[in-house]
Amino acid sequence: MQLHTRSLVEGDYSDTLVPWWTSHDFTPPVQDFLPDNGKGGIIVYEGETPVCAGFLYETNSAVAWSEWVISNKEYRNSKGRKACISLLLNRLEEMAIDKGFRYIFANNNNKFLVEHYKTNGYSVGCTDSIELIKII
Repeated sequence: MQLHTRSLVEGDYSDTLVPWWTSHDFTPPVQDFLPDNGKGGIIVYEGETPVCAGFLYETNSAVAWSEWVISNKEYRNSKGRKACISLLLNRLEEMAIDKGFRYIFANNNNKFLVEHYKTNGYSVGCTDSIELIKII
């Protein structure tokens, strides 16, 4: 299995990520809601096949935020998907470290993804939170 990553670029949002979110019956976040207008993250490939992607929000504190992790629903290799998601979480963590952050935060209720975070060293905090967003 040949895995590699790259930074997200212009076009990934509309050409890859929106279709992935839609295929998972999830309303995609608007592009300007994402870090660097949809380019502030990583995408993981197995060979030429894109498998998963995620974003890193930067704060003005020692905390970075790993968010909007999504995968290619058409990619059926479950062992490969696990390896790709672990690689993605590791690369997002490396990005945070390289930028000088001391903590990385994630908020998710997908049991599969939560297990990946835990496997990659994340501790569980609050388990009954609600996301609140206001357009200003």
